[in-house]
Formats: sequence, C-alpha cells, structure tokens
Amino acid sequence: MKQAIRTNLTESAATSLRSEIAAGRWPVGERIPNEATLVEMLGVSRGTVREAVRALVSQGLLETRQGSGTYVLATADPAAALDRVRQTCLRDQWEARALLDVEAARLAALRHTPADIATLRRLLSERGTVADGGREAFIRRDLAFHRAVVRASGNQAMVEIYDFFTAAITDVIGSTLQGDLPEPNDQAHAQIVEAVASGDPDRAAASVRAFMAPVLLQLDRLLSR
Repeated sequence: MKQAIRTNLTESAATSLRSEIAAGRWPVGERIPNEATLVEMLGVSRGTVREAVRALVSQGLLETRQGSGTYVLATADPAAALDRVRQTCLRDQWEARALLDVEAARLAALRHTPADIATLRRLLSERGTVADGGREAFIRRDLAFHRAVVRASGNQAMVEIYDFFTAAITDVIGSTLQGDLPEPNDQAHAQIVEAVASGDPDRAAASVRAFMAPVLLQLDRLLSR
C-alpha cells in the first residue's frame, strides 16, 4: 500500500484505503487491519486513520462493530458509481432506465393497490407541461410519476435503486426536453397507468417498452450519424 501524501492526509489515507478495498485486498465481510497496523501501512497518525475510516464508513464502504473491529461492507463507492453512470452516453442511460421501469411496471401490475392507481392517476393529472412552472418543475413532476410506478412494484430494493439513480434519471428525463428527442406525451403515460391497473404484467411491461421505444430509436439514429 502506498503511504499517504501529506498534502491532505485524511483524504489521501481514505483514498489509499478505498483503492485497497476496490482491489480486493480485504473482501466484503472481512475485518480490515487494526488502527496500529493501518498507521504503519499509511504512514500517518492514529487520528488521521480514524478520520479516514470514519469517511469510508459514511460512504458505505466500511462498518464499525463495537468491540469487534471494522469490516468491509462494500467494494465500490456509491457516489463514485453514480458519477460513472452519469458519464455514460445518453443511450446507455436510457437503456438502463428502461430495464428498471419495465420490470417495475410488470411487478406493479401484479402487486398494486387501489391507492397506488389513484396516486398514479393524480400524478399524471398534475404532470402538465413545461409551460406549467418551467422545465425543472416539469421534470420533478414527471419523475414523481415514474417513481410512483416503481413504488407500486412493492419491491423496496427497486425503490432504493431508483432513488440512488435519481440524479442520472433526472438528467435522462431532461434530455427529452432539449428538442432532439421526443418527449412521451400524456397518452403514453396514461397507457402505463391503465396497463398497470389491468393487472396484466405482460401488458404493463409492453406499455413501458412502447413508451421508451421512440426515444431509444432516435438515440440510435443520433449515434449512427
């Protein structure tokens, strides 16, 4: 392990530890070396090691267990992963969003409650257009509608993933309002609601695929130029 550069010791120490975790030096579930060993490995003070470990705990990479030690919780920094997602091309982001939305709609058709359908219809009626409060407000309303479909799936993990990707998804939604890509209209959104309400998972999945298809087609055309 490289010793931490002394310009910003805590950040450098955290970066060194993060690199070792990402490289698999300590697998998920394994306890990392004790404080004294890390001090020697990094060439910094105990206080700096504590701050570096605390930073990685806050990022979800490490977990401190009272009386037991500090363990690897994950090998990837969620914030860094999100940044990498946002750096991918627009088509890749749309395809990833489509996978999530399609499966969410399929599950929502099987598991929705009457309250879920009422919420979707209300959010659709409130969605409006860009003229109603501007672009950012419209994106928030549109995102609220699609998030409600995911919530109706009854799968909390999918909700958490959707929330995690909210920033990237917001960018994706916004991309359809720039003039180059078609913005799905209210009818396309309403078809998703009715398909979910029908209780037919195949119909619900197909409605989202149809919803996404024009944008994906246009993205393919733009990339092939």
